[in-house]
Amino acid sequence: MTSNKPYIVGAFYDWISDNELTPYIVVDVNVMGVQVPMAFVNDGQIVLNISSTAVGSIVMGGSAIEFSARFGGKLEHLYVPYGAIAAIYAKENGAGTSLPIEHPEEVDGEIASSLELQSVDSTQTSVESKEDNEKKDKPRPTLKVVK
Repeated sequence: MTSNKPYIVGAFYDWISDNELTPYIVVDVNVMGVQVPMAFVNDGQIVLNISSTAVGSIVMGGSAIEFSARFGGKLEHLYVPYGAIAAIYAKENGAGTSLPIEHPEEVDGEIASSLELQSVDSTQTSVESKEDNEKKDKPRPTLKVVK
């Protein structure tokens, strides 16, 4: 049978979001295929806000969650295999669940190399296109003093 983590994470994401709370995930960065900004990792883990208002174009695929987000003002493309998600919970009240870490099994080194190639290709394409779209679609916000 396939992993049930994509279904569990998706269900908790929907449940937390439907209750107007903020879904956070805890990611183990030691799992093969994880792509997150390493400068923000503490003790091998990173906590990510995956609410629709905090990330750009989140895609919950069959094997991973992909989205873009800003870290220190810089747009980053993140790729998180479901096996690397240790928990999903609501920021406001902690409701959620913890999940076991699943490391992908290696078959003669083929999985590792194919994951790395797919990740590099999709990251370069996605980051470039998202940056271009953002520049074209949205004017910069401005503030003005109202007296």
